Amino acid sequence: MSQQTLVQQLTRTKSIDAHDIVIDDHPHALHRSLGVFSLTMIGVGATIGTGIFFTMVEAVPKAGPSVILSFLIAAFTAGLTALCYSELSSRIPASGSSYSFAYATVGEFAAFIVAACLLLEYGLAASATAIGWSAYLNNFLMNAVHWQIPEMLRNPMIVSGAHGTEFHPGQFNLPPVILVAICCILLLRGAKESATVNAIMVMIKLAILVFFSVIAFSGFHAEHFTPFFNPDNSKGLGGMAGVTAAAGTVFFSFIGLDTIATAGSEVKNPKRNVPLGIMAALLIVTVFYMLVAVAAVGAQPASMFEGQEAGLSVILQNVTGHTWPALILSAGAVISVFSVTLVTIYGQSRILYAISKDGLIPASFQKVHVRTRTPVSNTIIVCLLVGIVAGLVDATFLWDMVSMGTLVAFMVVSVAIPVIRRQGIGLNNEGFRVPFGPYLIPGMSIAACLYILKDLSPATFRIFFIWMAISIVIYFFYSMRHSHLHPK
Repeated sequence: MSQQTLVQQLTRTKSIDAHDIVIDDHPHALHRSLGVFSLTMIGVGATIGTGIFFTMVEAVPKAGPSVILSFLIAAFTAGLTALCYSELSSRIPASGSSYSFAYATVGEFAAFIVAACLLLEYGLAASATAIGWSAYLNNFLMNAVHWQIPEMLRNPMIVSGAHGTEFHPGQFNLPPVILVAICCILLLRGAKESATVNAIMVMIKLAILVFFSVIAFSGFHAEHFTPFFNPDNSKGLGGMAGVTAAAGTVFFSFIGLDTIATAGSEVKNPKRNVPLGIMAALLIVTVFYMLVAVAAVGAQPASMFEGQEAGLSVILQNVTGHTWPALILSAGAVISVFSVTLVTIYGQSRILYAISKDGLIPASFQKVHVRTRTPVSNTIIVCLLVGIVAGLVDATFLWDMVSMGTLVAFMVVSVAIPVIRRQGIGLNNEGFRVPFGPYLIPGMSIAACLYILKDLSPATFRIFFIWMAISIVIYFFYSMRHSHLHPK
């Protein structure tokens, strides 16, 4: 085969046929065991919990009561991208989600950059949610048995202080590490078993959020929505600037849409079930986010959210004057956040599996267990890294970084729609198509993502560009030469 030029190597694409997953009895094949309900629950499980249980304490101080608009902006942007995901998943039913979509449309280099964004997105999301789980576990233990986890075992070594990054030797956040270890054991047992456990936890989660909303609305005060926008502009967060900044913080919680697409190799009839799962999950998530956000802000002044640990539990305790509602909610949060962490680690391992199958990272990431059909070494490596970050780092460093990775991946998915239409990729596959042509919805999706991106912090952009530089070095020194598309 003739040598490829540099441009040809960067833009080489993987054919639609090559994305078809090998038969089930192949030694490296994943097992197709997931239906629409399981997929929807995976999406809801990866989404509901993060934005509501944790990021309210980060988002409300930025936007004030208008944080409701932040959730709407994030949901609208995610909805536009969900339409693009739905078409691509019906044409390219493979694991790896936006990575696989980019590889089939805009080329290998762009696909590898998307993969780097996804790894950042999923890895840090799993760490961040595990850290938040620790706060609700501590609240539950305090209300249930009047005992708290010792400070040195529930605080990280690296924290964001009033004067920048602070180091506290001797501190380690142990609970999130225990959570990640439990998730690892469960995921090693198989995707179907993990999906069943996740579905049960999601149903408990939705019931808990309905419980919260009913009680919180009993303490609803309309004056808590005045002034509606954040009047403090000392940090550049007054008015709509605060709304956009908060939207960037909560946007990562819509990671569940991408998680559904990562399961393409383990879905029965993916051309039909993946689009249905994406749209059903988005609808459920948006309804619950708005319900809980309105109830929470109505029950508590916006000024009280900042720095509030296990915020929703505290709100119920303040509204009722009793600890039992907070105890129930904390127990529900402990269970529901378990599902978020479980699903995000699952998504991370499946993306690594897809990249490895293409030769861009070592083959060890695609090796699956003969009986469980799960990528064992892959899952263990992911859990080790997620656990280390969760045990050592403050969650404040992680939220916006996850949003950055999510937004970049979503924009590439949107770009892929006009490309896939122009090239006729998967044209014969019957399935969902983005309405109003290949440009309007994808263009609106990209514009909405850029609108949210512009108000992320400068530190987020710096760290993101450092990560991108590392990824580019890895691509040119390893991935380009080991790619299965590289001339032999």
